[in-house]
Amino acid sequence: MSESECLSVYDAIRLRRDVRAEFTGEVVDDSTLLRILEAAHRAPSVGNSMPWDFVMVRNPDTLGRFADHVAEKRREFQESLPDDRAETFNPIKIEGIVESGTGIVVTHSQSRGGTHVLGRATVPETGIYSTILAIQNLWLAATAEGVGVGWVSFYDTPFLTELLDLPADVRPVAWLCVGPVREFQTVPDLERFGWRNRRPLDAAIHWERFGSPELAPE
Repeated sequence: MSESECLSVYDAIRLRRDVRAEFTGEVVDDSTLLRILEAAHRAPSVGNSMPWDFVMVRNPDTLGRFADHVAEKRREFQESLPDDRAETFNPIKIEGIVESGTGIVVTHSQSRGGTHVLGRATVPETGIYSTILAIQNLWLAATAEGVGVGWVSFYDTPFLTELLDLPADVRPVAWLCVGPVREFQTVPDLERFGWRNRRPLDAAIHWERFGSPELAPE
């Protein structure tokens, strides 16, 4: 996709979805993938520490092993639910690991940038926040390119750490399924299947103090 064909940032935000079932089965081409990773790598980070790394996974055996692990975690979660919630959860697809053909595992290293990271002294969580911003950049850039992203969170961290041979000071933050899609759903899956509706913006805005909507401008 050329730059002129890409969506505006506002369009990408509105269109962005957690993609599961819409992958075409094609593998995203390397030039597009590198543009998306460049956008991710341009994310702001505390003290310019850039604490992220991106592990590309395309080996079918690795994708299959992780998919099997995720399927087991999904079963465990479903069995823990009350009957009514289990019934609602049952048709919701929670991964597209094999179908997407590409996994991007975004990792975080709190040691990146050294001991004295400017801006992290009193709020150490700003390190992981920086890595999350890289994920958001990646997701919006992918959407602008017509590429779907699905965030997989049904896994045990030690399993993924061993699967990818991550160093001791590097933790996986997200396995992202990345690939071309047939379409982006107009309504997010969790709303479509009745798991949870979107919270209205008005309920999230507070003026001056928490819980003071009466101060909103007319």
